[in-house]
Amino acid sequence: VMRPPRFGGKVSSFDATGARAVPGVVDVVQIPRGVAVVAKDTWAARKGREALRVTWDESDAEKRGTAELMKEYRALGSGRDAVPVVQQGDVEAAFAHAVKRVEGKFEFPYLAHATMEPLTAVCQLGPDKCEIWAGCQFQTVDQANAAAAVGLKPEQVSINTLAAGGTFGRRATPDSDYISEVASIARATGGKYPVRLIWTREDDITGGRYRPLNYHRVTAAIGKDGKVAYRQRVVGQSIVAGTPFASMMIKNGVDPTAVGGHAAEQYDLADAHISWSQPKVGVPVLWWRSVENTHMAYSKEVMIDELAQAAGQDPIAFRLALLGKHPRHVGALKLAAEKAGWDSPFSKDKGRGRGVAVHESFGSVVAQVAEVTVSGDKITVDRVVCAVDCGIAVTPDIIKAQMQSGIGYGLSAALYGKITLTDGHVDQTNFHQYQVLRINDMPRAIEVYIVPSTNPPSGVGEPGTPPIAPAVANAVRAATGVRLHTLPFDLAAARRARA
Repeated sequence: VMRPPRFGGKVSSFDATGARAVPGVVDVVQIPRGVAVVAKDTWAARKGREALRVTWDESDAEKRGTAELMKEYRALGSGRDAVPVVQQGDVEAAFAHAVKRVEGKFEFPYLAHATMEPLTAVCQLGPDKCEIWAGCQFQTVDQANAAAAVGLKPEQVSINTLAAGGTFGRRATPDSDYISEVASIARATGGKYPVRLIWTREDDITGGRYRPLNYHRVTAAIGKDGKVAYRQRVVGQSIVAGTPFASMMIKNGVDPTAVGGHAAEQYDLADAHISWSQPKVGVPVLWWRSVENTHMAYSKEVMIDELAQAAGQDPIAFRLALLGKHPRHVGALKLAAEKAGWDSPFSKDKGRGRGVAVHESFGSVVAQVAEVTVSGDKITVDRVVCAVDCGIAVTPDIIKAQMQSGIGYGLSAALYGKITLTDGHVDQTNFHQYQVLRINDMPRAIEVYIVPSTNPPSGVGEPGTPPIAPAVANAVRAATGVRLHTLPFDLAAARRARA
């Protein structure tokens, strides 16, 4: 499928003469999301697409780049236009009487899911039946969208769910983009033959549905009584706005997939004011492994750590004092600290550092201690100790594997992940530009410990991801004194900003 080069673009006209001349091409059809080239094999389809000429209507397309977007986000972060998420106590009064105060401005890029298997699906359409084979996460939604695409009732659509080579949220789109595409192609070609849709790696990386770009502005302070005040402005797109999920999920103007997992939910804060500004951006976004927790955990855990340092307190002891109402956090944090040997600090003259983070998501609490070595501007994660409270451990080996996987996925984003746009065009196209974690980047040791529990089982597929980036950032700061507030990590840039 030839899709618009900018998000929001539409087909104005197309010339299929060159495409139809490619050996193996059997048809060229327009569908709602672009122009499809149908061929007897993948190579012919790709060559046919290269020969296709499309004129695009970009009157409603997103033409800004990420540099311009982040500039607008920063302005929103300082403005008054925001929806209140949490308002408790008197933050301004607490700040006025604080003994220590820290501030941070955090920037998070768009992130692609970058699954090892790009999107693919097969559709066979008959007069009163549509059958689809695909790796799916949203079968019921996909069924309804496929039915709409082919003009049938949902009960006339059958979906055969196949094992997918990685998903991480990408195959759970409210408009069922790739399912709708293959169904639309089958309809446009009259159901004469089964259709297999294949997205190339370039289609996948440039195709949107990213983890949203985000900007956080945070101030945290501690008073003489040890109580913490916390103020945060989150600027980022809503994932569910404009989808069928909006009416169910957005309450009082707040999208939980934008701001969930904030500090007031996870720590005992006397005074907190958290707000959210939703920019209008044409880049399509989607849930990405652990959704809002990817950025909310990061700013929260880094700021809490920096406040502990400003107060001259041990990071774990400082957290424990704020977790009186969160016994599961306490249990996971203590277990991780014990197994990591937290009470035996590194020598500060060897570029070694140890950092910690704890976060709850999807009903599970995960604490991680990261050990790093910093040599020049290179960060090496040597060891990660992870403690997870996920209720009753039904299958311990799967729990451990998912924690290891989540740590690897989170590290990939922390060290490398970044999608940028220039004039509305995505800059990255493949793994040579959108780098992912390789085996030599993985910590030499990942230890996973399960907190004994009699609570009902809770999630393990996503909760391992949020704590790793802040744990590593806190370890780097412990080793170097450099604060990392922009992802992916760029130690050289952070040092220049500090100078």
